[in-house]
This record gives sequence, C-alpha cells and structure tokens, in this order.
Amino acid sequence: MKQIKNRLSKTQDKPLTLGRLRHDIHVVIDGTDTPMGKLFDIVLLVAVLASVAVVMLDSVLIMRMQYGRYFFYAEWFFTILFTFEYVLRLFSTPNRLRYMLSFYGVVDFLSILPTYLSLMFGGLQYLLVVRILRLLRIFRILKMADYMQQAGFLTMALRSSRHKIVVFFLAVIILVTIFGSVVYVIEGAENGFTSIPVSIYWAIVTMTTVGYGDMSPKTPVGQAIASFVMIMGYSIIAVPTGLFTAELTKTMRPQLQPISCPNCGKFGHAAEAKFCDRCGHDLHV
Repeated sequence: MKQIKNRLSKTQDKPLTLGRLRHDIHVVIDGTDTPMGKLFDIVLLVAVLASVAVVMLDSVLIMRMQYGRYFFYAEWFFTILFTFEYVLRLFSTPNRLRYMLSFYGVVDFLSILPTYLSLMFGGLQYLLVVRILRLLRIFRILKMADYMQQAGFLTMALRSSRHKIVVFFLAVIILVTIFGSVVYVIEGAENGFTSIPVSIYWAIVTMTTVGYGDMSPKTPVGQAIASFVMIMGYSIIAVPTGLFTAELTKTMRPQLQPISCPNCGKFGHAAEAKFCDRCGHDLHV
C-alpha cells in the first residue's frame, strides 16, 4: 500500500511538460469520453451555428444596414476563436500533416480563411458558410454509430461506381459538345447561339431538362434536334441513379441473409433477425 501511495504521489507531483500539455489538450479537443471534451464539442457546435447565422443575416441588406457593425465584430470574434482552436489542434495532434490533409482539417482551415482574404478581396467573407460542414462532427460527438454506418455504405457505393460514373459523364460531355456544335451551325448568332461554348451551355440545359428559356432554337431543324435532346435527357438522367443503386445494393448485400421465411416466403432479412418482419414466423425453424 505504501508503495502504491508513493507512486501516486510521484505521479501527481510530476511537473507539467510540453508533451503532457499536448496530450491533455488533445484529450479535450479530440476526445468525447470526458466531460471537458463533450463540453468543448458542444460549445464549438453552438459557435459554428451562431457564426453561420451571422454570415447569413449579414447578406440581408436591411439587416446589414442596421446591424452591419455588430455583424463585423461578431464575424471577427468567431474567426479568431476558430483560428485559436485550429492552432490548438495543430499543436496537440500527434500527426500534424495527417490532420491538415484530412477532411476535417481542410474544413477547419477553410472556415477561417475567407475572413482574412476579405481584407484584400471584399465579399469573400460570405464563403464562411463552409463552416456548416463542421456540424458533421455531431455524429462523432453523439456517437451515432448507425448513421455513420449508413454513411459508410453510401461512400463505399460511390467509390465502387466511380469508374462507371466517370465514363458516363465523359459520354455526356461528348454528346453535348456534338449537339451544341450542330445547333450552332444550324441556328447561328442571329438566333442567340453566338459561339460553340454558348451552344454547349444550351445543350446541357436542354439535356438536363432544366429549361431556363434564355435560349431556344428558331428553325425547324434546330427545334427537331432540341426535341431529340430533351427525350434523350430523360433516359440519361436515370443512368447514374441506376449505377449508384446497383453498387449500393452490392455493398449492403452482406448485411442480408440469403434466407426465406418458411411461412410467407419473403427473402432477404436482416442478419440479426429471428422472426419474419412480414408474418412474424420464426425464421430458424
């Protein structure tokens, strides 16, 4: 017992070193299991929401004319606060380069950069709405494992289908370039198609069925091509959705059991299911 007490007293009397300070700050900033860590994250999320609200209100002309000075002070207060937090993260993280190049590290840096750039280029402070991405930490703070798992399924499906989607978009770019060039030749500048890039813009708007109406073909041949592009657009829009859905099904397939209900015949129950979710029959009889 005396030896244990002596060790504890030596540990408590151990001087505060730089490494210990970095560790303590890291536990508070990146940890969610301690009361101080939870409090830090909650305060940070409230600050993020308040800063985004300030930026949005500052974009309203009436609000800016009445409270523009207060918005300016609040904006710099939040920027200095997030800058200090970013410096603390760099100081305490075990791997600075890994943090700086990570998703959250890039978002943390972009959340403070526009304010400083606005000193040279006016209006860039409105890009501070990127801070709302920092709210994604709420999944880590509240330990929403189910939501993170579902987000992982979506990410894996996108990653698996990226080659097919890239090929699809390349084909779409080729098509709109061809259609835009053809319509440029047929319609000409007198009908608003002043160049091939402008005509490609029209082809994209038409193929995606957005239809701004700022440009439209006037000749019968041009209208016929436009009709064909519109019809093609409906079928093309469904392609990336189908690709992503197919990959998502493959990703989530391991979560399903190849088992049918012996009573109603329903196939594909959850891995932990014991009873059929349609008729309630025991699946393992």
